[in-house]
Amino acid sequence: MNLIAAVDENWAIGNKNELLVRIPSDQKFFREETTGKVVVLGRKTMETFPGGKPLKNRTNIVLSTNKDYKAEGAVVVHSIEELLEELKNYPSEDIYIIGGESIYKQMLPYCDVAHITKIDMAYDADAYHPNLDEDEAWQITAASDEQVYFDLTYHFVKYERK
Repeated sequence: MNLIAAVDENWAIGNKNELLVRIPSDQKFFREETTGKVVVLGRKTMETFPGGKPLKNRTNIVLSTNKDYKAEGAVVVHSIEELLEELKNYPSEDIYIIGGESIYKQMLPYCDVAHITKIDMAYDADAYHPNLDEDEAWQITAASDEQVYFDLTYHFVKYERK
């Protein structure tokens, strides 16, 4: 199972239910990695999408503890156990955890690969991804050259569970 996220230098991922920054090549990488695959996300993340609608050309699975929550065009599950049962229907390598904070934390133990866009900047934030650099279970197995978007520098980094 994979996860994919863009983080700042403090491993922040968002503020007030918004991404910290939108970098076109990061968004393109996200699309290329996840199109035709399964994305797992939380309700709050789904609500940030245009019209609160699922991402196109992907199987969207939303984890929400709200039993009344419905998302047209998405599979909704209400517990980690129910989510893991649903995910058995798909090849593990086709599953991408896409956020937010609580979903990343809950699903990290089940992931083998993490695609992290590391942005060389610190933002005001209220949501964070677990810091894989401080987790000895993970190692960097690939990293891009430095990328630049206006005044931002960033790298695409692949982590794999040891």
